[in-house]
Amino acid sequence: MTPWTDRSGKFSPLKAAVLSGLMITGLWIAWSWSHGQLGPRPVTEAIHETGTWAIRFLMISLAITPLRRIADFPKLIIVRRMIGLAALFYALAHLSLYIVDQNLDLQRVATEIARRVYLTIGFMALLALCVLGATSTDAAIRRLGRNWNRLHRIVYAIGVLAGLHFFMQTKADVFEATLTGGLFLLLMTYRILHGRRFSLSSPFVLLGCAIAAAVLTAGIEFAWYGLATGIPPLRVLAANLHFNYMIRPAWWVLLVGATVALIPILRTYVGTTRSPKRVPRAVSTPAE
Repeated sequence: MTPWTDRSGKFSPLKAAVLSGLMITGLWIAWSWSHGQLGPRPVTEAIHETGTWAIRFLMISLAITPLRRIADFPKLIIVRRMIGLAALFYALAHLSLYIVDQNLDLQRVATEIARRVYLTIGFMALLALCVLGATSTDAAIRRLGRNWNRLHRIVYAIGVLAGLHFFMQTKADVFEATLTGGLFLLLMTYRILHGRRFSLSSPFVLLGCAIAAAVLTAGIEFAWYGLATGIPPLRVLAANLHFNYMIRPAWWVLLVGATVALIPILRTYVGTTRSPKRVPRAVSTPAE
């Protein structure tokens, strides 16, 4: 089975489109580097780009299961493994470029990973991601049986570790790290409510998830600035109520969640408009 075909061997436009998107990102980074578009320190910028895209693809892979339930689109599951492996690929590229940046001195790299907490956390996430990647083959799934699902639940811990690594390495400007953390909370809220038998086809449930995740996102941002920086956290919290400068991550999370809440409504509307009109049967009357 090739990356652009389904299990029956037929060409899958969905898989082909996703594969193209995953490859374009890496090609864009390589093109930017070769054309001097990554600034005066291209290796450092490439490290940041590959790391950022690794966590983005990780979040997208986590979004596949709840999204296919909400949108009632079972076929979406066929691209989850591909996106997860892309997250692993970009994470490995992230580490490889860091090794290049350290002049291929593996001893120094190991020392830095052991000495710097945020590197230790990122390396732990990468190791766990490698385990998931190594057990993502059909043969591994058959061999592990039910244990495969148990093992692959560590992807949630990987999401936490990757998010924490993202926060710690971005230092002061944690806008995108906060947004990523908020989206991760939104995805986890969907999963928790589904596990408690809440219907993800209810717009009200989905809107409640969006509001809860947005509030938690604002709390994360408040706590981070209060604990890790010298910026007054109350000023950051107050900035969430002003839109003159920028829209804070909590509002973006709310917007994404509210947009997702519209999917069941649109799905119902489309299903109604596509339903064929019933033609009334002719009523036979006795001959006069």
